[in-house]
Amino acid sequence: MSRRTAGNALLVIGDVVTDIVALHANALAPDTDTAARIAFRPGGSGANTAAWAACSGTEVRLLARVGANSADWHRDELRAAGVEPHLVVDGQAATAVVISLVDAGAERTLVTDSGAAVRLCSADWDAALLDGAARVHLSGYLYFTDAGRQLAATVHTAARAAGIPVSVDPASTGFIEVLGLPAFLAAVGGTGLVLPNLAEARLLAGTADPVAAAERLSAVHGEAVVKLGAAGALAARQGELLARVPGVAALAVDSTGAGDAFTGGFLAARLSGADLVEATEAGCRTGAAAVEVLGGRPPVRG
Repeated sequence: MSRRTAGNALLVIGDVVTDIVALHANALAPDTDTAARIAFRPGGSGANTAAWAACSGTEVRLLARVGANSADWHRDELRAAGVEPHLVVDGQAATAVVISLVDAGAERTLVTDSGAAVRLCSADWDAALLDGAARVHLSGYLYFTDAGRQLAATVHTAARAAGIPVSVDPASTGFIEVLGLPAFLAAVGGTGLVLPNLAEARLLAGTADPVAAAERLSAVHGEAVVKLGAAGALAARQGELLARVPGVAALAVDSTGAGDAFTGGFLAARLSGADLVEATEAGCRTGAAAVEVLGGRPPVRG
């Protein structure tokens, strides 16, 4: 049996998406035109997290599935962001597309065509991806299909056997509710760290109180970080709140991918030796940086 090589890389398993970002200063007007600034950007929760972790100085690899229609572009964008892409090219489905409608307050509403992203499956898994990895992060979008949940379970088993910690970003209250809360909770059982936003934390923990939600989730998973947007984040371990970390001031342009940026910065900090609270502070900094740019990725330096 081959032995896994130790290292300090982050392995992210999730989604690559083509984002269509529409910034509209006025409310959407039914039955007529609404002026907007529209841009195409590489995105996807998993890919965004990977890019922000790489921007924070971490070695990162990403497993995702894309369509042949834009595979080369996405591969090039990931490499430019410092991410090692492991992209499975789907011959039947196009790359996922998200229309992100961003209002004057930088808040976004997402319209999603999941495309090839939700076809990621256990057949795409290669245990060699764990070689040199010190942490594994799974996008919550994996859990919303049977194939994705099977892949997540396979990765969990392999990571546990290798002694590698696993984290999950729940990703979407809407999709959790469609799947069913009990099924989602069962699927993410055994995860050592969850990083929900406030709405997701309330849903998963069954309480409207953010602190109680963080404490309940950490009692189940070991660690929980609840992202509060501009208000910062809550860090909890083993059922106890460790810190309320304040937000970082930012000139918000687009909140698309801010939670992914938080997660990328947080995981990079943990890999560099930061404790839970220090990593949460790092996540707040990258989240603030993300809302100041258009789209969900850090700017690529030439």
